[in-house]
Amino acid sequence: MTLIKEVKRNFTIPNLLTLLRIAIIIPMSKFILTENYIMAGVLLSVSAVSDMLDGIIARKFNQITQLGKMLDPVADKLTLIAVVLCVNRIYPYVYPFVIVMFVKEIIMLTGGAVLIKNKIKPPPAKWFGKAATAVFYTSMITLVLLKAVWNIDISWLSTSLFALSASFMLFALMNYAVIFFEIIKVNGNKNEN
Repeated sequence: MTLIKEVKRNFTIPNLLTLLRIAIIIPMSKFILTENYIMAGVLLSVSAVSDMLDGIIARKFNQITQLGKMLDPVADKLTLIAVVLCVNRIYPYVYPFVIVMFVKEIIMLTGGAVLIKNKIKPPPAKWFGKAATAVFYTSMITLVLLKAVWNIDISWLSTSLFALSASFMLFALMNYAVIFFEIIKVNGNKNEN
């Protein structure tokens, strides 16, 4: 396939939305760290909506590409890392939940790398992963907007929202772990035959 055809095939609205999500990570982080919470909340909301729309549009209009399959989880992980680090500076007492979120992401990346190394296609995102992402975005947008609009910093609320996000992420991790081990087992059985 020529380079021009490959570029045209990957030049889709879902891929552009994913690239938008990656592009706004730095300004969003800057707005959080400089306490411009309204702009941070706006960009975080744009990120959440584009994350939701890229998958819907890709499936509905048959615009699923290999590039999109690779970019989407990268955008998710980069956004999560940036937002968690920045919001942790505002709410330093949620540090234990930040550690849980990072460990979950490291385990997910390691599992994906193991599958790819063994020439196994990683499974698509499942409902529990999407639910964890939705809870994460909702929690972080809530915290940023409470700070932006009413200058509210309630430690129990912040801790609860981080705990809720971490719980959903651990739930997703456990379910993905089951899928991971089933895939490894099935492929191991194929190799033995």
